[in-house]
Amino acid sequence: MRLILASQSPARLATLRSAGIEPVVQVSGVDEDAVLADAEAARGPLPPAEIPLLLARAKAEQVVDGTFSDVVVLGCDSMLEIDGTAYGKPTDGNEAAERWRLMRGRTGVLHTGHWVIDRRDPGKGGTGASFGSTATTQVHFADVTDDEIDAYVASGEPLRVAGAFTVDGLGGAFITGIEGDHHAVVGLSLPLLRTMLADLGVSITDLWRVDPDHEPVRRRARRSGRGAA
Repeated sequence: MRLILASQSPARLATLRSAGIEPVVQVSGVDEDAVLADAEAARGPLPPAEIPLLLARAKAEQVVDGTFSDVVVLGCDSMLEIDGTAYGKPTDGNEAAERWRLMRGRTGVLHTGHWVIDRRDPGKGGTGASFGSTATTQVHFADVTDDEIDAYVASGEPLRVAGAFTVDGLGGAFITGIEGDHHAVVGLSLPLLRTMLADLGVSITDLWRVDPDHEPVRRRARRSGRGAA
């Protein structure tokens, strides 16, 4: 079975790889603004926590419309909430700087939506299920100076990520604490993914990659554990 990651985020790919999973990356061409506009036209203003889940679903569903079979597709999206307002990627440096002046010294809520679609063959345990869940984490921001904000924005990093910050890059120095799953702040919650896969009847250990000697990582880990003192 293959896991398809419907995301172009290097951080999400790195998170999966560090957890022993080598997904097939298939970037969706979803027009996020159009998806949100259609949803709001039909339902009115969306709560911030629902936005990343809606976009994660749109990404997964568009990728599933391709030629893939015998796979599980995973779509993800993240959004920062402050004072009830949702913030995605800033459009330019000025917006990123304004965002950080709003965030500094405060606590925001990072919502990361996950959506899975089971396209495995029914004869191999496929369920055809399509469902999602959101990981929500509180992020405490340092009371950074204007000079620090200007330097961070000049690096370009905050322009590439939801909420205009990272915890695993340059922005990590400006995060004083996290309440919740650290991986969800990076962009993909491994504990939540494990639970969602289990709901499909899939163990996350079944996705652990094979090492260069063609020995499954999980088998090597078990053998090493038996010999440990």
